[in-house]
Amino acid sequence: MQTEKSTQGLALPLAGCRVLERSSTVAAAYAGRLLAVMGAEVIMLEPEAGSPLRNAAPLIDGSTESALFAYLSVGKRSVTADLSSASGKALLKSQLELADILIEDVPVQGRAAMGLDPQMIAEHFPQLVHVSVLPFGASGPKATWDGVEVNLLHAGGEGFLLPNGLSNEVFPDRPPLKIYGHFGSYQGGVSAALCALAAWWAVPTAGGQYVDVSVQDAVLSVGAFALQRLGDGSLEHRSTRSFRYGGVFEARDGFVELLTLEERQWQALTQLLGNPAWTQDEALSDSLERSRRGAEINAHVRAWMKQHAVEDIVQRAQELGVPAAKYRTPDEVVKGEHEQARGLFAPAVLEGGQEVDMLVAPFQFRCTPLSGGGLVPALNEMAEEQFQ
Repeated sequence: MQTEKSTQGLALPLAGCRVLERSSTVAAAYAGRLLAVMGAEVIMLEPEAGSPLRNAAPLIDGSTESALFAYLSVGKRSVTADLSSASGKALLKSQLELADILIEDVPVQGRAAMGLDPQMIAEHFPQLVHVSVLPFGASGPKATWDGVEVNLLHAGGEGFLLPNGLSNEVFPDRPPLKIYGHFGSYQGGVSAALCALAAWWAVPTAGGQYVDVSVQDAVLSVGAFALQRLGDGSLEHRSTRSFRYGGVFEARDGFVELLTLEERQWQALTQLLGNPAWTQDEALSDSLERSRRGAEINAHVRAWMKQHAVEDIVQRAQELGVPAAKYRTPDEVVKGEHEQARGLFAPAVLEGGQEVDMLVAPFQFRCTPLSGGGLVPALNEMAEEQFQ
């Protein structure tokens, strides 16, 4: 019996879809999270000791619970199984019979022993969408390789390109960096979720499918523009990868990002700066000349920015149509007027009963608002239920 989720009386986009998730990595867990927030019933099939993500740093203030796991698991259910045992395999089989989509990140060499061999699953569950999410995919010479976030960022090319812009100017001697958090894994999760939905859409005509997702490939797709530049002989590097003018600037009391790509935006920028004499240079009316003189323009903009407060800059920029935004602290984001108006955060209840605000989703459905929030499941909280 598939459970329908709804918000404000409207069925959510994936109401009626049932997902079985066997995850130990952020990528696979995030794929399940995206489907859950759209209304799918997502059941985490955890090891008996629980997902390793339950112990992942950082912990939520005032509790012993993982903030990462809470975000990735809110709104899901939990049941445990030892997939090396006969009883665990029987539970897996019963859950696969009910599922529309399976998401798993079990290493290739261990799948058969756990009953997760793709060919075997396809034979027994021909309508099931089976999504594998591994660091380097499940096929090819790197299929058996493991990889954590820093490996995947560098394997995907982003490490070669960071830090860039202002960070590279201020710290030119720094080694390649990892983007904060789980950037690459989240990209892999997005790719897996979209692939799962595309395959599920096709089930009525094509039946079930096996989908092989590589997190490295997902990271590569983010930096596709840098790869495209290889065609014209350009090799992007952290010291050169930037827009010719614009970027991150230090204001009097914080940082602002500014980017003008269109002529009207350049004209608005000159107004924001007060139409100083240097902007009246006739040569700067040519966008190519502005690109060639980007460092000169940035020097002028940087000097002006340091004399003004962030809020004043952003407010005036938005009035004029200049693309500019403030770099804000996490607390400012959670309490922001814009975020509150759009309902970006919703209350979620941790396993211990504490209520915290949590991002609903990185997208919205205008006609069917996402409710967000929900419970962070206790380990094996479904154990007493009668599966149907």
